[in-house]
Amino acid sequence: MAAFDFTVRTKRDLADAVERFGIVPLFTNSIPGFSVEEHVAPEAWFSADEGVWEWKGPVIRETGCAYGKFFEKKAVFVSRSIFPDLANWRRDGYDFDARFDDGLASFADQYLFDLIDSHAPVLSGTLREVGNYKKGGKKGFETVLGRLMHQCYVLIDDFVYLRDRTGRPYGWGVAQYSTPEKWLGEAFTSAVYGKDPEESGTVIFERLKALTGADDRAVKRFMK
Repeated sequence: MAAFDFTVRTKRDLADAVERFGIVPLFTNSIPGFSVEEHVAPEAWFSADEGVWEWKGPVIRETGCAYGKFFEKKAVFVSRSIFPDLANWRRDGYDFDARFDDGLASFADQYLFDLIDSHAPVLSGTLREVGNYKKGGKKGFETVLGRLMHQCYVLIDDFVYLRDRTGRPYGWGVAQYSTPEKWLGEAFTSAVYGKDPEESGTVIFERLKALTGADDRAVKRFMK
């Protein structure tokens, strides 16, 4: 029986889910029932008051989790304890420099990774500006960024609200990017390559099976 059963009504509910389950997708995906979207009270989803959209940043900060498009190109919270296995498996045991040196990462990937690594924590707008990802400049920002997140070399460590002239926040929170090494620190760097990547992949597979109750094929499709 699946263990992924909860209701999000408050920020604390969301933080508790991240810490309890370890892998918590924000949006509906290929595994039915495996998302915050399907377990959130209507008043905490889209509403005039605070809800999940406003809680993402605080939950990342308070739990110290990783957040990014880690599965099916969709946003997922992954706890500090689980993320080293996900990263080890997705990276296949390579740090980024080794991946690039072995010809497994493109120059476009290296350029954006180095930009994030040298400026972290950095807002998406700043990345576009300093990296010349604007009209007439470099192409493929979202594609490369998505690939770096999928491979667990980059994550979102907060959402920052822009402020008007009076200092009041407005609009949607802007994603702030970092590397797992910088955001999670020693707890991550000392653990990420501690297992064979296939062993880490098995850890993630078994966790997803236990959480969702899905069959092997569905879990493998979700992990692909």
